[in-house]
Amino acid sequence: MYDQLREETLYIMLYAAVTMLSLIACCYLLFRRGNAFAPDITPPVRLRRWMAALFASMTLSHVVYLPEIYLTSDDDILLCNLIGGLIDSITCFPLAIIVLFTIMQDRRRPLWPVAVMVAPLIVGMVWCVVSRSDALIPTLFGYLLLMSIGLIIYMVREVKRYGRWLRDNYADLEHKEVWQTFVVLAVVLLAFCIYAFSSKGLCYEYLLQLIVVVLIGYLLWRVETLSDLSLSQPLPSPVEEETITTQTTYEYIAPLLQQHCIETQLYLQHDLTLQQLAKAVGTNRFYLSQYFSTQGTNYNAYINDLRINHFVNLYHETIAKKRNFSTQLLAQESGYRSYSTFCRVFKGKTGMSVTAWMKTLDKESGERG
Repeated sequence: MYDQLREETLYIMLYAAVTMLSLIACCYLLFRRGNAFAPDITPPVRLRRWMAALFASMTLSHVVYLPEIYLTSDDDILLCNLIGGLIDSITCFPLAIIVLFTIMQDRRRPLWPVAVMVAPLIVGMVWCVVSRSDALIPTLFGYLLLMSIGLIIYMVREVKRYGRWLRDNYADLEHKEVWQTFVVLAVVLLAFCIYAFSSKGLCYEYLLQLIVVVLIGYLLWRVETLSDLSLSQPLPSPVEEETITTQTTYEYIAPLLQQHCIETQLYLQHDLTLQQLAKAVGTNRFYLSQYFSTQGTNYNAYINDLRINHFVNLYHETIAKKRNFSTQLLAQESGYRSYSTFCRVFKGKTGMSVTAWMKTLDKESGERG
């Protein structure tokens, strides 16, 4: 296979391009202050740094594996592969897991479990390099596969929990949800399966590089289109929280919401958080969240109910006055920055699309007329 690769100028050009692409992505995240993908979004600085480190490790990995294309001795090729596997175990694998953890901003997850997970890989690869033997590689592949499956199971649970946390604290979920993380996991697992079980011909080598290109593009888009939630959710000091909780109980929260949220139409504010609403009504985030739970709802559903009701009232008022309108404008006036989000929420609340709902009202109005 390596004899063929040496003669494949196209592959060498692709390999070099992918190496440069990962390096450019790394430098972009480290040195560019603005956001070229979504200028109105401020991504988490911590996530950008970890992602830059991952791209740097991908660049290093490509550089380390490059000599195997030109080596002629089977022993030298094996050693190059083993060294590359060792470097991947130390850099790429743990950094990829750390990035997945960092994407979820509900809390800072400890990183020591990552070291525990990859330690057997590192020890095994060190043994392979020292002994210049690949006898242990199938066992390490099996362990890596089990680790990937375990990570997917963990991420499924954590992403579901993260989604609940978002709905308990944010009215607007644009640029906050991370279900796309599953795409990353699927791509990584696919690449591993191809690597471990393929015949490793030329098609495999080309496909692997294309997968890396897609992965770099996706990860770069993901980090730049994810809002930094720490900017919109300042935590109250313990003194403030203790003072307020002793003065407020669940039975007083309903009239406070009526006075400070509904009557003032505070719910129309874009990116209104649970913390901001709690401050407006004079309670704390914990008590307000618990209140919504006792009502069988959550913060996101509460705010969206108010916004959809506001849209319905605006629509009826506009029709009654025979004014020209667009549903996009009415949705924006109802607190929605994204029309697609409004359509999704509206269908979830009413069971039909906005267009179908308006046609139903027009039909009922015509029958009454």
